[in-house]
Amino acid sequence: MKEFDTIAAIATSIGEGGISIIRVSGDKSIDIVDSIFIGKNNRKLSDLKSYTMRHGYIIDKKGSILDEVIISYMKGPKSFTAEDTIEINCHGGVIGTNRILQEVIRAGARIADPGEFTKRAFLNGRIDLSQAEAVIDIIRAKTELSMKSALMQSEGTISREIKIIRSKLLSVIAHIEATVDYPEEDMEEVTAGKVSEDVAEIVKEVELLLSTADEGKILREGLSTVIVGKPNVGKSSLLNALVKEKRAIVTDVPGTTRDVIEEYISIEGIPVKIIDTAGIRETEDVVEKIGVEKSKEKIDEADLVILILDLSSKLSHEDREIIEYIKDKKYIVLLNKSDLDGKIEREELQSLKSKYITNISVKTGEGLDSVKEHIKDLFFNGEIKTEGVFVTNNRHKESLIRAKENLESSLAALEYTSAIDLASIDIRNAWMNLGEITGEALEEDIIHKIFSEFCLGK
Repeated sequence: MKEFDTIAAIATSIGEGGISIIRVSGDKSIDIVDSIFIGKNNRKLSDLKSYTMRHGYIIDKKGSILDEVIISYMKGPKSFTAEDTIEINCHGGVIGTNRILQEVIRAGARIADPGEFTKRAFLNGRIDLSQAEAVIDIIRAKTELSMKSALMQSEGTISREIKIIRSKLLSVIAHIEATVDYPEEDMEEVTAGKVSEDVAEIVKEVELLLSTADEGKILREGLSTVIVGKPNVGKSSLLNALVKEKRAIVTDVPGTTRDVIEEYISIEGIPVKIIDTAGIRETEDVVEKIGVEKSKEKIDEADLVILILDLSSKLSHEDREIIEYIKDKKYIVLLNKSDLDGKIEREELQSLKSKYITNISVKTGEGLDSVKEHIKDLFFNGEIKTEGVFVTNNRHKESLIRAKENLESSLAALEYTSAIDLASIDIRNAWMNLGEITGEALEEDIIHKIFSEFCLGK
């Protein structure tokens, strides 16, 4: 266990509530809290047993009672941080909670940095880095499925897969070095063919993990989906229909939506961020022009574009410009106002080059279910998996890509030179790349950046 200062932070959301929790972690946590605590019959915390609680009061330096509290104690290493940890359960509220935290700081603790409690759990060896990163994913989860995926990662599903692959790589490296360094010893010689065979099998395992990365990213971050079209075509009405509430203002006046509106919906557990944008058209209105530029920015950033066309009128110049703008994106086309007479000819839609073209009526709800089916088909091959290991973190994906590149480089060296000692350099680099995922081979400044994205108290 590493030696650190004793730290403190509010672990619950700030605001009105039944209970707030101030978390204190470090070897002086008992002494610090004991100095500002009065228990029943003046009992101190020095005799408090691990995993027990005690009722009492927090006092200030003048001896005045600040709040009635319950103290819980977890003795290290059997705590979240693997250090002695105290949690002060007080009444919820901004003033009282902050006042107690101030007294804890005055008594000798310091304010924790963002993510420092989880960082200590990692540095003290209780969890690895991928498990630590899963904590923030649990907090930010938008659906039950993304929550389940983050929880599985926090329990070490990714870590176990990575450690198995690293163990295999280490075995290959060891056999190569034994053959190169001790040729006179009576042991089985490792050939270039045998190394190539072993490395090729490991490449397949890395590729299998990488194949889950796109779906995993969507599970973690959500699918960014932009609704686009010319003004007054039904974009805001579609948003309202998908989220099942009147989130966007709808009028017959073109240009009503001038800013970006974002809402989340769930498609079989997949978080989908629906973005309603300003209608794209030439305009002299300064505010609307800004909205149009924002719309184009969101299109560029989106995973999916939903293009709405007005079935009751012929394709306009504005429609054609939008079609040209989104041609390199993944998109689906919704022909709105199917309850009216259709005026768009199918020949006019040939330039779209998309099989996802559906007649809908936002007014009656006709065809809206097909939107979800198209999304499942485009991104999940028609079926959303709820079980299995997913690579959900971009940092993990990058490390896997670099590991694969190094392994492929080693295979090339073996094929053209048969030099197993040369190939072992790339294999060792791949082993290091994978170690970055669990934190076994990662620079300190990167570790600091990862935990700086956490909230205080976690």
